[in-house]
Amino acid sequence: MRHSILITAILLAYGSLNAQTLVTQAKLGDNWGYIDIKGEFLIPPTYRTCYRFSENGLAPVIDVISKKAMFIDIKGIVTDTEVKDFEFVTGFLTDAQGFKCGLAPVKVKGKWGFMDGNGKMAIAAKYDKVDPFENCLTSVLIGKSRFILTAQGAETALKDAGILDVKDFVGGLAPFRASDKRYGFMDAQQNIVIPAQFQSVGYFTTDLAWAKDASGKVGFIDRKGNWVIQPQYEAGHEFDPVSGLAKVKSGETYFYVRKNGETLNVADSQSWGNYSEGLARGEKGAKFGFYDAKGMWVVEPQFEAVRDFKNGYAAVKHGGKWGMIDMNGKMTFEPKFDGLKDMELVK
Repeated sequence: MRHSILITAILLAYGSLNAQTLVTQAKLGDNWGYIDIKGEFLIPPTYRTCYRFSENGLAPVIDVISKKAMFIDIKGIVTDTEVKDFEFVTGFLTDAQGFKCGLAPVKVKGKWGFMDGNGKMAIAAKYDKVDPFENCLTSVLIGKSRFILTAQGAETALKDAGILDVKDFVGGLAPFRASDKRYGFMDAQQNIVIPAQFQSVGYFTTDLAWAKDASGKVGFIDRKGNWVIQPQYEAGHEFDPVSGLAKVKSGETYFYVRKNGETLNVADSQSWGNYSEGLARGEKGAKFGFYDAKGMWVVEPQFEAVRDFKNGYAAVKHGGKWGMIDMNGKMTFEPKFDGLKDMELVK
């Protein structure tokens, strides 16, 4: 009953919105475009690559013919930019970084800066390395000097010369790496909230983050650096806020842990995904489905491949083509695309 209420609440949260606000990238043949929740094209598949829409309603795309980077709106209209040749921040198997706090990182003539939604270079391209904004803060590099940059363009040099690197600010805290290669956390004012003492760390997506101690074991710490779940695992991942579960590994076994230390073993699966919006990907007989926070199948294994749930929907592959399901496993449109990404809310 609790699971039914949870799914209903999530679906109502997203399903009550205008369908046109739910958009994802879809591939036909070699090209990508954008579709709505009914599987109908809003923007035809005319791009070599296209990425998710940002909070300001713009998406990064790569033109098929010119192979140039550009931004488009939900109608496919290209943003007129003062710089015509630029690149996006991309990572291995990750999406291009679009706009956050109204700014998108772009590379111009070998240097990085930030473009606003009007196509203007709001922060000049002068950095050797940048990260996307999180909570309107980011870390940038000029030569060997690192700064904390605000969305208004204000730079503050790192106060501690012993800090070599600063990651994204998530939940108000950013992991940093000290000269001894240990990790800790700082706040937006560069106050060391958690001293560098860990081999590696995750992010505070909730009130807990995973961390690896000197012995190489992973546990979970609170925002003061105290162990809430003692280090005992070979690997760990961030907690899913909906299910309250995080995937961990002990020996060669994957299972899940709750914030109180209780564990969940899903024996009726041959692989174990991370929980997203309360459901996790599982596998039986080379077919994939989803189980809930109790380890019970909500969507029976029946697909050749699946993506995690996002905004109440997940892309699934059947018969060699991709379609979309809701959290009850109902098809919102039949598999007909050569590729699909996650449903995003576009305002």
